[in-house]
Amino acid sequence: MAYEKSIFAGLKVAAMVAVVLGAAAPASAQYKRLVTPERLVGAQNEPDNWLLPGGNYGSWRYSKLNEINKSNVANLRMAYAIALGGMTPKATNGANNMGTPLVDGGFMYLNDGWGKIYKVDVTAPNYAKFVWATDPNVVREGNNPNTRGVGLWRDMVIEVTPDERAIAMKTDTGEIVWDRVAAGKAFFYQESLGTAPLAIEDKIIIANAAGDGGTRGWVAALNAATGEEVWRFYMIPAPGQPGAETWMDKVNAWKTGGGGVWTTNGYDPETRVTIWGAGNPVPMYDPEYRPGDNLYTNSAVALDIDTGKLKWHFQYTPNDNWDYDENGVHMIYDATIDGQNRKVVGHFGRNGFFYQLDKANGQFINAGQYVNELTWTKGIDPKTGKPLEYNPKLAVQTYIPKTRTLRGDPQETACPTWHGGVSLQLPAFNPVKKIAYGSGTEGCFNQVVAETLPLGPEGGIDETKGGKRSGQAKYNSDLYYGSITAIDTATAKIKAKVVLPIENRSGVTVTEGGLVFTGSQDGWVSAYDDETLRELWRFFVGTPIKAPPMTFAVGTKQFLAVVVGGRHLHPVKYDNLDDGSYLFVFSL
Repeated sequence: MAYEKSIFAGLKVAAMVAVVLGAAAPASAQYKRLVTPERLVGAQNEPDNWLLPGGNYGSWRYSKLNEINKSNVANLRMAYAIALGGMTPKATNGANNMGTPLVDGGFMYLNDGWGKIYKVDVTAPNYAKFVWATDPNVVREGNNPNTRGVGLWRDMVIEVTPDERAIAMKTDTGEIVWDRVAAGKAFFYQESLGTAPLAIEDKIIIANAAGDGGTRGWVAALNAATGEEVWRFYMIPAPGQPGAETWMDKVNAWKTGGGGVWTTNGYDPETRVTIWGAGNPVPMYDPEYRPGDNLYTNSAVALDIDTGKLKWHFQYTPNDNWDYDENGVHMIYDATIDGQNRKVVGHFGRNGFFYQLDKANGQFINAGQYVNELTWTKGIDPKTGKPLEYNPKLAVQTYIPKTRTLRGDPQETACPTWHGGVSLQLPAFNPVKKIAYGSGTEGCFNQVVAETLPLGPEGGIDETKGGKRSGQAKYNSDLYYGSITAIDTATAKIKAKVVLPIENRSGVTVTEGGLVFTGSQDGWVSAYDDETLRELWRFFVGTPIKAPPMTFAVGTKQFLAVVVGGRHLHPVKYDNLDDGSYLFVFSL
């Protein structure tokens, strides 16, 4: 790509040097096992470590550790906390520490909101030591502190930054190996990198998150050793490509069509495809600007890991105008459904349904409603997986008209809320009990649509008039609350559910100890019974939490860790907390 460049180690050395903290590296620094592709495939069998953002390639967020369990979790106490940089004062919606720390052999790797990476020695039971910290000097003007974690590959730790760079550093020293500008201007608007890097074989998978900003979402593979781009798949097809026929407008809406990708998904070594979810089309709330199904927005896509070619797709909500983007995690697991052993892709749809697809071809298996309020459709067709009201002959879908706000309509109410369901919150799957867990936001919202105006036949949205990039004139949300839901994957039906007083933006982790861990926007880390979702423990950290907890072990001792600091102001609730930037670690 013309806008790409590479900055290899040795350039800007003075500005980007790693700072080694402490007079000498601890004895545990002798641990130098490479994070090989084989170890990543078998990550589930290393419960002491946490090698991938989702715990394993199936994105289970399941740990076999059980020292902390239902019988003793009430005794869980803070072992230590360490301050991180990169956070801004309260009421800044873009200030987010959203990453899952990775752990290998007693060392933890994590980044803060501005992309500073830390290596931390976590071998002691009651304190931690920084081994090194590398600041890549992110350009702060025009950017927000917002990171979703790091990846590990062989002897390197990799991150993407708020100023559109992908960077690899040596795990032993923090020295920068390669530094690549991996996103740039797309048509009128700036792309951004919003997922934790995913290491697969000899590639690092990254993605463009700025779909809502009027770009085309994409997933790309970089050469892990050099940072050079290997392939790129656009969620919005160009004219002549498969799926382009589903953009039926005459204003080249595909050029700013959305489909952002801002949650790290997974990989299936058996079929050698990486499966990702795409966000909503743009303009979000004015489907008459972009008639058609608008592939591959609101879809799951399976991409060949060698070429980036599309192997299969499944679209959840064609011609969406509720912001029901489906970039959330697609878990990969085995389940027994209707008496048959099935290889499944499971997904908590933001539209309020939990879906199960065949992982080999994306064919629909079943779905079940998991949110309390759902009014936009009467249900899912058991044969096709599409909404019952979906009509492939229509250019603009009607669904249930009293919930489907189009141009000229009065204010309409739809459920779930546009902020709702499970979106960026990371779900979990228990492979023993065959239960999937999702945490999210529930309720309803109403809106009035404003016509989005094109600049001309060459494409582009007129930002000076009309509905601009959103297509929305006014809105508000009500019945706004959080939830955690446990789904029986044999039936796709709810097994247990807990309603929370405030939206959950953290996500969940489940353990062999029978526990589901999460965090909340009003400052609590909590543990729930994995079968009943009865709360068993909570601890107040005093700052909003937008990252999911994780767990690791040193020897026989299990720890629970979470990075805190990250607001979500839709709408403003519990605004009496300042954003802090900390790593909290707990143990018995």
